[in-house]
Formats: sequence, structure tokens, C-alpha cells
Amino acid sequence: MREVVVTGGGTGIGFAIAAAFAAQGDKVTITGRREQVLRESADKLGASYAVFNAASPVAVQEALAHLPATVDVLVNNAGGNTNLDRQKIENDLMDLAEAWWANLNANLMSAVLVTTALLPRLSKGGRIVSIGSIAARGTGSGSYGAAKAAMESWTADLAAELGSRATANVVAPGLVVDTEFFRGRLTPEGVRHRVESTRNGRAGTPDDIAETVLFLASPGAGHLTGQVLHVNGGAYLGR
Repeated sequence: MREVVVTGGGTGIGFAIAAAFAAQGDKVTITGRREQVLRESADKLGASYAVFNAASPVAVQEALAHLPATVDVLVNNAGGNTNLDRQKIENDLMDLAEAWWANLNANLMSAVLVTTALLPRLSKGGRIVSIGSIAARGTGSGSYGAAKAAMESWTADLAAELGSRATANVVAPGLVVDTEFFRGRLTPEGVRHRVESTRNGRAGTPDDIAETVLFLASPGAGHLTGQVLHVNGGAYLGR
């Protein structure tokens, strides 16, 4: 039985990842900022949960007491496009800076902070998987895409730092339905446009991402590290 930590594990992709590990008999801890959501999800999964803001160094430090003493698999899933929660102020540099900081904190720093805090607990042969995005490859989304691109660069350095001790990789989804990502704003036309860019003619699902994460956490993926696995139906070809 492995100890698995999934940040942002209460809903969507994170929940699907946590459920996949739990179904294998692993001991799972999910994290997030919304206690009621986490509690309900943990009950469904038979998992533990820890409530904290992964982008806050103080909160991450305090949360260590509620996280496993040994971690075999860490999945950095917390994040999302914070611009969807903001009302842009035109020609305001402070607003622009705050928008960029918000996405960098939510998507990059959350992964950096949680990973760094848990590295002393990472087992030999451990796995670190961070959830990136097709947006990192120049498909738009401004500061969100830039934050996910930075995650890819950081993961390459992390893989070198870990060496033979553990692996570190990124799973980069394209369009994934049945999540809270778009805050209910994605129209049928928006879905159709994105699906048309794929080669298999469909949107992704949380389970598609979860199965890829399971593979990266498996013994068979021991020689895969520092890589970005693109799970987008061929909308972007990682070559």
C-alpha cells in the first residue's frame, strides 16, 4: 500500500486521480481549500484530507502535521486559471501584476511549495506528477499558460535534482469536460471548436488524466522522468 497525496483532490481531475489510486488499494490524502468539499469527497473515497492553501508557504508549513510521514506519490493538481475569477481593469499595471501573481501562485508556486515541503518524506522510487496544460504550448490563456510553462521548466530541474531517487513528470491535458475549470462559462460552441482541433474527435475526461497519472506512478514508468505527457487527443503534438 502506497501513501499518495493529491492536491486539489476534492473535485474534477484531482478527485478522479484520487479515486483511481484508492481503487488500487493505496492510502490517499486529498488537499484543498474548501473543507466541506474535501470532507465529502474523502468520505466517498475512504481517504484522508487536509485543508490548506497550497500557494501559501505558511499554510503549507502548518499542514505538514496533517500529511503522511512518508509519501510515495505526490500529485500536484491544485491550480486553475485565476483570471476566470477576476474582472480585468484596462490599462492598470497593478491589476495586471496581481493577475499574473495570482496565476503563478496558484499553478506554479503551489506545486513548488508542496513538493519542497514533502521532499524529505518522499520514498526511494517515489513519484511526483504535476498537472500542466496544453495552454503552456502557446495556445493562449496568457498568465495561466505562462505559469504552466514555468511548471514544465521547474519539473525538468526537479527531475535532475531527484536523480535516481524518484521521478518527476508533467501530465498536460487539453480540453477536459466535467470539471469546474471553466466556471460554467464554456459554451457548446467552445467545446465544438476545441474538439475539432483533436485527432480523435472527442473531449478529454478526468479519467483520461487519472489513468495517465497512474501509469507514471507505476513501476513500468521508472525510466520516465523530466517529461511532459500530452493528453489532448492530438490537439497538440508533443514532438
